[in-house]
Amino acid sequence: MSRSLDALREDVYRANLALVEAGLVLDTFGNVSGVDRDAGLFLIKPSGVPYGDLAPEAMVPVSLETGQTLGGELRPSSDAPTHLSLYRAFPCGGIAHSHSEAATTLAQARRPVRCMGTTHADFFRGDVPVTRDMTAEEIQGDYETNTGLVIVERFQAAGLDPMEVPAVLAASHGPFTWGRNAREAVKHSIVLEFLARMECTLTSLHAGHSPPPAELVEKHFLRKHGKDAYYGQR
Repeated sequence: MSRSLDALREDVYRANLALVEAGLVLDTFGNVSGVDRDAGLFLIKPSGVPYGDLAPEAMVPVSLETGQTLGGELRPSSDAPTHLSLYRAFPCGGIAHSHSEAATTLAQARRPVRCMGTTHADFFRGDVPVTRDMTAEEIQGDYETNTGLVIVERFQAAGLDPMEVPAVLAASHGPFTWGRNAREAVKHSIVLEFLARMECTLTSLHAGHSPPPAELVEKHFLRKHGKDAYYGQR
């Protein structure tokens, strides 16, 4: 394996551990992947392996073209087909999936994470959407692939840029986030869980609270992510 893929193995391995360190997973739940589009593959956590038993070499390579495992004895995460669907549709470099408590609670309630203030707008340009319920045929068929396709459908139907809103709640399932690389995908998972906790608290305090002015949301997002962004150092 090339040096660049060795580096990707290390990055994906450490990103998976970061998901645990952030308190976003229980048992062996959750997974992080990272893609090398030039090599035509992504690396992902192996299925059901305890995080304490992971190592960089345990990250499983999966073909972007076929979805098949590219060597090794370990099976990839059962969510690998969902990651594949997202990599094929979104221009991201890493994907994270967790069952973090607050975000999963909202996913099970089929409620979005509303953009209710500047903390949210610093990371996501508007609400983090929730998908529709999957049909019986989608569940009984290629379930994990269809999970990803339903996410893609949600973004396309709403005209959302997946790199401006790099997160989603899969209805009755849980959160998926993505970013330019695996580490950024995990960062978005951490932020999403924080925002989901805020949303749950705000709803308990004032369910009908109105969102902030759109201009404020745009200002905070664009000052950090726009072409003329001025947040942080050069």
